[in-house]
Amino acid sequence: MGDVEEVYHACYRRLVVQLFAFTTDLTEAQDVVQEAFARAVARPRGFAGIDNPEAWLRTVALNVARRRWRRRRVLDLIMLRERPLQDHPAHPDPDIRTDLTEALDAIPRSYREVIVLHYYADLSVEEIAAALNVPTGTVKSRLSRARTALAARLRGYEVARA
Repeated sequence: MGDVEEVYHACYRRLVVQLFAFTTDLTEAQDVVQEAFARAVARPRGFAGIDNPEAWLRTVALNVARRRWRRRRVLDLIMLRERPLQDHPAHPDPDIRTDLTEALDAIPRSYREVIVLHYYADLSVEEIAAALNVPTGTVKSRLSRARTALAARLRGYEVARA
């Protein structure tokens, strides 16, 4: 447990920031990071044998977030059959959201993943490809498209070239 506690103190905030950029929901980000740590604690040997515990936790948290989205999508489809869609504000508290967070929220999830992993987690294209289990060319393509999509939403900003 000592190893998990050390990694928790060293990485928790950084992981929450990265997952917040990915989910655009602070509570969801905290939940999925906590779930990742809970899974680490549940492992018989904790982080024994894991070369990069932070990367392992990030991958677990991303997978938890993706699974939750898939489940919500199915639930939403079921709920739409039961009752009509109600108007809910897309952003309940606009004071909390920044322009970048809103722009990230508006682009496709696959683009958001690579942007967050590249710019927030500071992962290389190869590391992102390994984390997402996709070819490096796919990561490069998504990064390019994500930058273009963000630039269109963030007026006055130029598209960064990697």
